[in-house]
Amino acid sequence: IGNNIDMTPTDVVIVGGGMAGLTLALQLRREKSDLDIVVLERKTHPLPPATPKVGESTVEIGAHYLADVVDLRHHLEQSQLPKFGLRLFFGDTLADFSHYDELGSSRLLAVPTYQLDRGIFENYLAQTALEKGIRFHDNAAVYSLSTDRNHHIVSIRDGQMQKRLKTHWLIDAAGRNSLLKPSLGLACDNKHNCDAVWFRIEGRICIDDWSSSASWRDRCIDLNGKRWLSTNHLMGPGYWVWIIPLASGVTSVGIVFDQTMHSIDSMRTFDLALKWLEVFQPLCADAVRGRSILDFHFLKNYSYSCKQVFSKNRWALAGEAGVFLDPFYSPGCDSIAISNTLITDLVVREMKGESIHRRSLAYQQIYTSYYDSTLSLYQNQYPGFGDSHLMIIKTVWDYAYYWGVLSLLFFNRSFTDVDFIIRIGSDLEKARRYNDKMQTAFLQRAKLALHVPPRGIFIDQSEIPVLRDFNSNLVTPLTKKSLSETLLNNVITLETVSNYLINILCSPAKLATGNLEKELFGDLFERLSV
Repeated sequence: IGNNIDMTPTDVVIVGGGMAGLTLALQLRREKSDLDIVVLERKTHPLPPATPKVGESTVEIGAHYLADVVDLRHHLEQSQLPKFGLRLFFGDTLADFSHYDELGSSRLLAVPTYQLDRGIFENYLAQTALEKGIRFHDNAAVYSLSTDRNHHIVSIRDGQMQKRLKTHWLIDAAGRNSLLKPSLGLACDNKHNCDAVWFRIEGRICIDDWSSSASWRDRCIDLNGKRWLSTNHLMGPGYWVWIIPLASGVTSVGIVFDQTMHSIDSMRTFDLALKWLEVFQPLCADAVRGRSILDFHFLKNYSYSCKQVFSKNRWALAGEAGVFLDPFYSPGCDSIAISNTLITDLVVREMKGESIHRRSLAYQQIYTSYYDSTLSLYQNQYPGFGDSHLMIIKTVWDYAYYWGVLSLLFFNRSFTDVDFIIRIGSDLEKARRYNDKMQTAFLQRAKLALHVPPRGIFIDQSEIPVLRDFNSNLVTPLTKKSLSETLLNNVITLETVSNYLINILCSPAKLATGNLEKELFGDLFERLSV
């Protein structure tokens, strides 16, 4: 790197060599091959498998970004695990898991997603970065950053030596250890007050063995019926438990909860967390008890916002260095995908001599809009997590909105087309209003904190036509004209979806179903009415 400040400036320094920083470096290399890129990582590589980082499960935007935008599909398919979708279970003390209510898919949907062993994944990213000429430095502790309009200075400790590096662009991808955010006063509370504990254990937790019912086992067709490959959620009032398998053969388990309904003091250690599971999810406690524990972590107030993540003065915050939403629905990699894509476009344009003042403001607005609309899925919603009737309806809506609008735009590389975003602004505003209406309805129901007794019903997402169609539409690239038409049709459909789902939520006994409802929802109403 060099030992003095008078060296020739580097084009880009990325502070943080985790998933956000390394994928950004690879994306920048693909878009502008002559960039001089330095990545500084404080941890020593190679990382151990099952490195304890949150962000092991991907959904469609993040999976597409990793597989196709950053060109990692071969690694994902050969060295990571396929994901059998999101799967929610509602029940608590029942001995037979087949009596729980279940929401998930019997078949894989069109867009593949993955479970990530972060140790294996980030080792591969670092090696790939080196092979592509990116200067990756591990064991590099950054202790100060300074920014001005001319250049940025990064001060690091590398072993016993202190070094300073001058750079044209400075990207903070250091996660919760962000240095730019506190130094520039960018931290922002989003008033989403939830906590989490998580740990990893040796071996698989195979929920397929939690019931001997042949009909229950036969519900899932693809991946040989292996429910354990899903991101499995055990739901309850004010909390959910995740069970995620990793390619290294271990299992990640987490408890996420509203701090007004559950106390982190009751699960600050593994033994306490196990006792909590024995009360609220005894089947999970039985599966965990007696296993070798690899690590244990807890985090208060994990969700936060940021006043600004992109600057015309050639700095930006990527991934968790800027914002973090919530682990439910696994949006962490999505936030990385969107922020990295916007950062890459700003860097490439500016390095080619273009003014990025207006574009940086536009990207800040786009990213803030994405963040705010996604945050509404979580804020004050946790009290309703044990209400299977609510959560099944909510999940259908949340995925329809996610696939029909956000994913459609990202898959068709439209986040950086400001003129196009302006042209479709009225359609996006309509979709936003429908989502606001739905989240308000969910909030009203969630306040009741109902715990609906399970009935053993199965809501198959792959058999809900609107979800299946919105997901499958993502795999076909569209022209801008076709994209506009598809988005308009999706927004019109979302209006129908919102009205129908609110009717089911508020007055199921009075709901009359017709041909249109069957075409959009299949037998959703009949299953919910069992």
